[in-house]
Amino acid sequence: MARQSYQEQLEELRGDVLYMSEVVMERLRMGLDALDRKDEALAREVIERDDEVNRMYLDLEQDCIDLLALQQPVASDLRFIAASFKIITDLERIADLATNLGEYTIDAERDLFPDVDVQEMGSLTLEMIEDAMAAYDTENVEACYELAEHDDDVDRFAERASEVVVRDLIERELETPSEVEGLLQDVSRLLLTIRDLERIGDHAVNIAARTLYMVENDDELIY
Repeated sequence: MARQSYQEQLEELRGDVLYMSEVVMERLRMGLDALDRKDEALAREVIERDDEVNRMYLDLEQDCIDLLALQQPVASDLRFIAASFKIITDLERIADLATNLGEYTIDAERDLFPDVDVQEMGSLTLEMIEDAMAAYDTENVEACYELAEHDDDVDRFAERASEVVVRDLIERELETPSEVEGLLQDVSRLLLTIRDLERIGDHAVNIAARTLYMVENDDELIY
């Protein structure tokens, strides 16, 4: 009976981790939407609700610690708990990066780089998170490898976007110091946005890597 209760706790942990991922992905969608629409009210909501994710993370962290300390898990269960702990850490960091998007929205006054499609890059990273969490849920090893390959698409997108911004910066003719300062602030904000979305893709790969380790005791994708 005790063993059955323990297995139920493991499944409850999996369900809670999946729920946390849904909350985090919704925050990311909100951050991208706020950035796209220059919606300051929505941006502030993303920022203010970050505490909810932090509390969720701490609760799940304690659940993992309790399972490790009180249940003496066997090897496969130990990997599952350890992987789940690492995954909630990546999810919490993704939420922090979504909060950054809210802050960039509040600071942004104009959009000077229409050739850089931040929303497309955001959609790519959201898809990666969804695929990574689906792989965790179903213990799909093949999906873990596929997701790691998709990260190259995000990296290439980020590289191309950065090149567009730098080229545009070089070609612009500015007359006053205030114009230069304003443009540099816009460039910095956009490059930070690109960097943060690229990092979200990296966290999605981390989730896939931990899932692969959880299922097959294979650390090939961990870096």
